[in-house]
Amino acid sequence: MDDKTAVKEYQFGERAKSELILVSQLLMILAELKDRELAGGKRILLAMMDGIRMELQFALQATGSGEFQKAINHLNEAISLVESGQAGPATLRVADAVSDATTAAQQAWQVLSAHGLL
Repeated sequence: MDDKTAVKEYQFGERAKSELILVSQLLMILAELKDRELAGGKRILLAMMDGIRMELQFALQATGSGEFQKAINHLNEAISLVESGQAGPATLRVADAVSDATTAAQQAWQVLSAHGLL
């Protein structure tokens, strides 16, 4: 991986990780909601998750990192679980996506560090 791609991958990975951690926290709140609150919360959370998925797709296109594809796949599973009312299991898929984003950032960090850029 060249330095330019490593910088992009690191930035995308760190941003995705932060956003996915926020989704994980919101999933815990979603599990506590009832009736109309649940419906509204679910709708907003799904919109946020879809936005993060689009960012991950952009990261994949910009870097070619397979870790971003893995994160997209895990987030797709989480979205399906939220749509079917399974916030608990969705949290596990989001955790997998966080791990994928962390791996992408770590791989880029190693390249940048090896080249004396960090």
